[in-house]
Amino acid sequence: MSRPHTLAEVARRRNAGEDFSFLLREFLDEFYAAVRKGDAAALITDEPPPVPDDREHASLGAIGEHLARRWHLPIPAWTDDPSRFLRRPYFTTSIEGLKALLLVESPLAFRRRLIFTEAEPLRRARMPIGVGSIEQPRS
Repeated sequence: MSRPHTLAEVARRRNAGEDFSFLLREFLDEFYAAVRKGDAAALITDEPPPVPDDREHASLGAIGEHLARRWHLPIPAWTDDPSRFLRRPYFTTSIEGLKALLLVESPLAFRRRLIFTEAEPLRRARMPIGVGSIEQPRS
């Protein structure tokens, strides 16, 4: 099967039973190729449909916002939907000793959704290097 070309497709395929982590990795490879070509904004513009897992649903909002901030793209309005925010903190590790580090390192788009992760959670081998900044003001 082909890679998902948009975050919305990631959600649709997740809802069809595919693995979220795998879909996300494949999408990121597509997204980073689009960054190099200068047409990445289209891959995060459409709102992903709801997915049943609250963490994955909030993560899609964080991912859309983070990618927009990181690559200086317009932040899609759908990322601010209240359903895309967790009510309880979620740490991407169960190792207690790392949780304090994740509190500090988590990018804004994740932190404001109570998702605590590493400083560059969407890193891939195909990620362009030295382009974009981590934070930018909301549009």
